[in-house]
Amino acid sequence: MEVESIFNTSYNNIEVIIVDNASVDQSHKKCKEKFDKIRLIENKQNFGYCEGNNVGIREAKGQFVVILNPDTIVEPNCITELISAYEKYGDGLYQPKIISLYEKNILQSTGNMLHLFGFGFARDKGVPDSLQRNDIEQIGYASGTCLFTSQKVLNKVGLLDSFLFLYHDDLDLGWRAAHLGIKSYYVPFAKIHHAESYSLKWSSKKFYWLERNRKYCILTHYSKDTYKKIRPYLMQIEFMIWLFYFSKGFLGTKIRAELNIRKNKKHILEKYQELESKKIISDSELVKTFPDEIFVPKNVSGSIG
Repeated sequence: MEVESIFNTSYNNIEVIIVDNASVDQSHKKCKEKFDKIRLIENKQNFGYCEGNNVGIREAKGQFVVILNPDTIVEPNCITELISAYEKYGDGLYQPKIISLYEKNILQSTGNMLHLFGFGFARDKGVPDSLQRNDIEQIGYASGTCLFTSQKVLNKVGLLDSFLFLYHDDLDLGWRAAHLGIKSYYVPFAKIHHAESYSLKWSSKKFYWLERNRKYCILTHYSKDTYKKIRPYLMQIEFMIWLFYFSKGFLGTKIRAELNIRKNKKHILEKYQELESKKIISDSELVKTFPDEIFVPKNVSGSIG
């Protein structure tokens, strides 16, 4: 994270909290030495991305919260624009325009979208930043790369689900919020630049968390009736996913994801019951907002095809 970019924003009434998840390098301490206004929290173990962020959120004292990835640069007016959008549209989850740090004017996300089968994808990823998306608009869910909301909303929706550990946490949060009637928004004039970590790119570890957490979200968010209706289609998708994992040499990864879901079926049932009891917006209403297709840009599909 370019911490200096945060302190250089036009909105200066901020509190910066860095949570270190028992990392082996000393980068967090160097940040603290350079910027004494930072609040540094050092976890004694790696709690994962989700619970690591939750630790920081619980310590935050402000009305608003920004969850921000460490490999980002924030443009000066970003936070001001996000607050302005919140004040206009009300309780919700908000994200800025996310632009590649290394490929200038190449988009990474103009809002994330949720698919019927539990897949999440970044709209306009890999596309030149020439699209005329100049209006604040509703999206499937706000990207966890930079997610803005209020403590009030988090008190209603809950924090990030620590069971997920890594990946799909933003999708799950947005899905939970949507069932409570709380919308997610894209704010085009708020901008950040994201390096995007390649350390887990197409790795067995990444595929494990993505698939395990996708299944978890499907099993906890859909009612039994909805699941029964979409199950025939899910089975077709499952067959294709198994083929994909096999073709990429990740068959063992898929098996481990499935075994973990079965191992945690008690927790999944409890989570399902909790979410089902809180629903205000039905599955049938929410599914109407889902896209019919998943957009995969050529530069991404080429790297996995």
